[in-house]
Amino acid sequence: MIRRLLRSYRRLRLGTRLALGLGALALVVFAVVGTALTTYMRDYLSNQLDDQLGLAQVAQSRSIAESGTLAGKKYWGWYYAVYDVSDGSPVLRKPEEPSDLPKDVAGLTAVAKAQISANTEVLRTEDIAGQGEYRLRSCEVKPGVILVSGAPTADIDDTVRRLITVQVVAFGLALLALVLAGRRMLRRGLNPLSDMAHTAHGIASHDLTESAARLPLRADKRGGGPEVEELRTAFNTMLEHIDDSLAVRAEAEQRLRRFVADASHELRTPLMSVRGYADLFQYAAANAPEERDKHLARLRAEAARMGVLLDDLLLLARLDAAEVDAPLRMQDTDLVELVDEAAAAFRATHPERPLKVTSGPPSLKLRLDPHRIRQVLDNLLTNAAVHTPAGTPVSMAIEVTGDKAVVRVEDTGPGIPAADQERVFDRFYRVDKARSRDRGGSGLGLSVAGSLVRAHGGTIELRSAPGSTVFTVSLPVRA
Repeated sequence: MIRRLLRSYRRLRLGTRLALGLGALALVVFAVVGTALTTYMRDYLSNQLDDQLGLAQVAQSRSIAESGTLAGKKYWGWYYAVYDVSDGSPVLRKPEEPSDLPKDVAGLTAVAKAQISANTEVLRTEDIAGQGEYRLRSCEVKPGVILVSGAPTADIDDTVRRLITVQVVAFGLALLALVLAGRRMLRRGLNPLSDMAHTAHGIASHDLTESAARLPLRADKRGGGPEVEELRTAFNTMLEHIDDSLAVRAEAEQRLRRFVADASHELRTPLMSVRGYADLFQYAAANAPEERDKHLARLRAEAARMGVLLDDLLLLARLDAAEVDAPLRMQDTDLVELVDEAAAAFRATHPERPLKVTSGPPSLKLRLDPHRIRQVLDNLLTNAAVHTPAGTPVSMAIEVTGDKAVVRVEDTGPGIPAADQERVFDRFYRVDKARSRDRGGSGLGLSVAGSLVRAHGGTIELRSAPGSTVFTVSLPVRA
């Protein structure tokens, strides 16, 4: 039974459970207050009755002492017993009126005996047979005479019962009103939580970017207070983070699909070339031996180009994974010397291209991987040579700006269209879609350069216009 009630309680809504909990707490408070009030009222009325008994006995004792009779004021329903105790035991006198004594006087006699034993006034409550409880008080009228008066406690009991009835009715109504009003107020205050639950259920079937998937950040009439406003803000922030994460994930998946498609396309061409040259080599070996070396050289060239492509893909994958053994071997290197070496290699391979090198500091020591930074510089210089007309001047400049070492590679070619500048660092992206792979490369050179610079904690930027294309590489200068 109790388990069934607990299960039913757990199925109730939070507002209803809170209201019931508030009602239970209020019930405990009402019970404590009612018990305390009832106890106080009973004690107060009992003390009043004791005082009334004492005052009445003062007048009655004087009357007995002076005239030997109860000439003082009598109260209806009270009992009066006069005992002679000259011989040490109480002897009841004949009452002046039959109504002065109950049928059973054992309780009054017991109080008189207690008076004799204690030699002081006695006040106690006794149950008189057939009459109910009486408050009995004894006092010594004069030596050898004791008066015992009894006042009924029925009025006190009746008053206390009425008080309890009033309390039960009043507290019951107050408790009912408290539970109903509290439940309404709590449900109103918890409305924002219901909105959050509704929004959370709707996320499964709605776009997170829709306005329905956000909670209004305002202190409206629906209640809630600052705590609920903070929860609303946190909830909306969480939705925004989820939205951003899903967008990033979708973009990453799209880039991955595009990357796989591009990589497959790029690898298919050299593989088809290798297969074709292999067939030609086989044919030449059997029928035209003089053509065999030419086909073998082309076969090796295609295999080498495919190897370079695979090396670039592996390098990008390792940089993206941020592996502990990332392909960087950091050491103290003179950047000026590295630029001079790259310039010398460029002049040797492209003698028809005028190249000017401008160096600010005579020497600039940085913590970097010389092989990879040299690869970056070679890619930028090769990019300038491939994508500009023959004889286009190229320049390189080195300077230190704040805590950055800056290398600029500039050419005076036709420039890169504005629509393509944001994507030149994407993998397999070519500005000239019609350029062949033999001359235009695989579209990984700038992507590899950007990844290597970022792996060194630096940045690479492009600024291009007709007559000037500048790649700016910034590397941190560390002590």
